Amino acid sequence: MYRLYIGNKNYSSWSLRPWSLLRTLDIPFEERLVPFSAGGSYERFREFSPTGKVPCLVDGTTVVWDSLAICEYVAERHPAAWPASAAARAWARSAAAEMHSGFAVLRNDCSMSVGVRIRLHRVSEALRRDVARIDESWCDGLARFGGPFLAGDRFTAADAFYVPVAFRVRSYGLELGAAAAAYAQRLLALPSTREWEDAALREPWREPAHEAEILASGTLLEDRRVPPA
Repeated sequence: MYRLYIGNKNYSSWSLRPWSLLRTLDIPFEERLVPFSAGGSYERFREFSPTGKVPCLVDGTTVVWDSLAICEYVAERHPAAWPASAAARAWARSAAAEMHSGFAVLRNDCSMSVGVRIRLHRVSEALRRDVARIDESWCDGLARFGGPFLAGDRFTAADAFYVPVAFRVRSYGLELGAAAAAYAQRLLALPSTREWEDAALREPWREPAHEAEILASGTLLEDRRVPPA
């Protein structure tokens, strides 16, 4: 059985991507959650991950240490991870790769935190461009392949890569067009996403640097998490 190492569910958008794919497609795996440490997690994570980062998938003697590589590895054994048609598969891979390598401003300005609601101090032009591109990409996929998911009628790795974006849209009140906003809500309503969120809200851990980054971005409107330990 696959063993997937992840970080805190409230913070780790990278961990969420392969976790969401595996859980939504009902692919059996063992979850190993290793919380981030205030003084740095590199040495602890190095015990199972060559890069000292999460996520990391272990399958027997095989170790896969990148979220996109994990999804590709899983897809070799579970073809449903990508769309069946070549055209949809090419689009879905492009969309996932764009998320994997892009949207730096969105990541920096809207740090991942499932349990909070923030009103941003300001929305820069660069952040507006990132959000507009996400809106454009989602609408393109939904229209091109007939929805309700990005590359057709079923959830694939492309959707898994944007589940963290749906959380960011909600946490920071980012504005999307009607079709993209409905898609974000669809991702958030998935049983797998709700399972992740429920666990994230119950986590007692806080990572000070991450918390400071979140609070520096805007005004805290609501924190739905349990009080820290």
